[in-house]
Amino acid sequence: MNRLVLYARLVRIDKPIGILLLLWPTLSALWLASGGRPDWTIVVIFTLGTALMRSAGCAINDYADRDFDKHVKRTAERPLTSGRIAAWEAVMVAAVLAVISFALILPLNTLTKQLSVAAVVIAASYPYFKRFFAIPQAYLGIAFGFGIPMAFAAVQEQVPPAAWLLLLANIFWAVAYDTEYAMVDRDDDLKIGIKTSAITFGRFDVAAVMLCYAISFAIIFVVGWQYGLRFWFVGGLLAAAGCALYHYQLIRDRDRMRCFAAFRHNNWLGAAIFAGIALDYALR
Repeated sequence: MNRLVLYARLVRIDKPIGILLLLWPTLSALWLASGGRPDWTIVVIFTLGTALMRSAGCAINDYADRDFDKHVKRTAERPLTSGRIAAWEAVMVAAVLAVISFALILPLNTLTKQLSVAAVVIAASYPYFKRFFAIPQAYLGIAFGFGIPMAFAAVQEQVPPAAWLLLLANIFWAVAYDTEYAMVDRDDDLKIGIKTSAITFGRFDVAAVMLCYAISFAIIFVVGWQYGLRFWFVGGLLAAAGCALYHYQLIRDRDRMRCFAAFRHNNWLGAAIFAGIALDYALR
């Protein structure tokens, strides 16, 4: 049982914020793709698959960063970094979760399965982008948002331009919230040579976060308006904008714990956008 507890900590079962940051854009895409009437079987498949793939991603991330995390105060006690589980165990956990996730989508169409392969490759390669890519958060946005084209593929058997626009919006959102996250570890990351957007943006980090929020909201607004969404959708976006302004209050002084609080609060930002979309369809 102790081993299972360590595996649960490896995949961050106790920290569901990562699952939610993947889930809200995916659910929004399912609602848009289906005109507000998604097949609940598909909703369940994507919800479970999102949780499993995020968990697998955590295991792979810890495997890739096992020699770096020991130098970061926040991550030094993770099960793999602290030596309580072996590297091969992290890879095994990730593989098992990925296989289960793929099994979930077997009832879906071929295009969705093909996109799932790309999603796994992107998720597995993300941790290594921190070695050389100046803004790895942009690549994270692709990994965290790949449920969007998959959702459209599952519902419509195609991926329309709107899906790729929503993925682009998710990239900007991910850069915003993960820069807040990176601001927590900036001093440690500078010491060990990891590249992050917080380091790349430097003294313009807060401005960059707010600009990324604005671009993300603008893209989502354009897509939603094209889909005929109006009052409740706009209300959801305004609520999300309110969350972003609250984040500005938290991060402007670059206090580590307040930056981390801003990152965690993005759950409510994503929920507001999804709620606006769902309500707009439901209350027509």
